[in-house]
Amino acid sequence: MQNQTLASQWLLSLQKSGCRITSARNIIVEELTCAQRALEPADLYALCRKKDPHLGLVTVYRTLEQLESLGLIQRVHRSDGCHMIMRKNDGHEHLLICTSCGKTVSFQGDHLELLFDRVALETGFSVEDHMLQLFGLCPECRANAQE
Repeated sequence: MQNQTLASQWLLSLQKSGCRITSARNIIVEELTCAQRALEPADLYALCRKKDPHLGLVTVYRTLEQLESLGLIQRVHRSDGCHMIMRKNDGHEHLLICTSCGKTVSFQGDHLELLFDRVALETGFSVEDHMLQLFGLCPECRANAQE
């Protein structure tokens, strides 16, 4: 039920921003709000095509751009330079991302201020924002790797 409410809120935000709400956009929003992992746009496209074989890749990318401009999704950076996308975290949370299956878990991390202060002092920068992403293997992937 929580994901349906979130999906409805996203669709309302899209509509208020001037976007037409289509069945394709409904499907894209549903998939994103229900996803338990970060998705590559191609993965999202494949999931959505299972529900609507006529859905176009351009629609997926346009909807992602609109959702990002509204601050509803975020990019997840990977070491290979590619990006995945997922719903934006609530509040001040960071990400732990499985390098095998892409599962993401949010965690709190407000105790980093001392590090940021030290970095600012050593570099002369004024630290204004940060993004922390940790990468590793989730328990399921670790168990599968040991088999």
